[in-house]
Amino acid sequence: MKRASTSDQNSLPTTQEQIRGKIIDAIAQTMDLYGANYSFGQLYGIMFFEDKPMTLEEMKQQMNMSKSNMSYAVRSLMDSKMIMKLDEKLERKDLYVAETDFFQAFQNFFAAKLQREIDVMLGAINEVIPPLSEIILDIDTEAEERLLCLKDLNKLRHGIEYYSWLQQFVDGLRNGEFFRQNETKHDL
Repeated sequence: MKRASTSDQNSLPTTQEQIRGKIIDAIAQTMDLYGANYSFGQLYGIMFFEDKPMTLEEMKQQMNMSKSNMSYAVRSLMDSKMIMKLDEKLERKDLYVAETDFFQAFQNFFAAKLQREIDVMLGAINEVIPPLSEIILDIDTEAEERLLCLKDLNKLRHGIEYYSWLQQFVDGLRNGEFFRQNETKHDL
């Protein structure tokens, strides 16, 4: 094993494992910034560097996690399409691989997160607009309450405009519209 000199021993990684560890930690920190669990980011990072599909048992050993936590991490990463379950199996065990194309990983992760936001917010907005409109139109509604409801309705309509725009953005993200200039091979 090659060692760094004493002067740079604390600043430079000295082995491939240490170098990978630094990147795995950076991936985990980055995913944590965007609301993914740090340990799920670590798992993705480990799988990113793995040259072969992994079983849950192999992941569990690498991460030193309980089976239930590992299953939850895998489901979460699959939901955001950061990892995929393969059709083939190894000794009746499911096999998983990480998405290693950063453009595709970005596309998958953010499209899933933003779509969830759109669905939650538009669901709530569409649910409250009819009763809010009824309050506004009700002849017995006090003028002050009607005015507050009209202000709320205006804010919600602005929200609908925003989420319509965001849906177009997500659709563009999913179909690769923003990555056309980056369609080069990244394999070495």
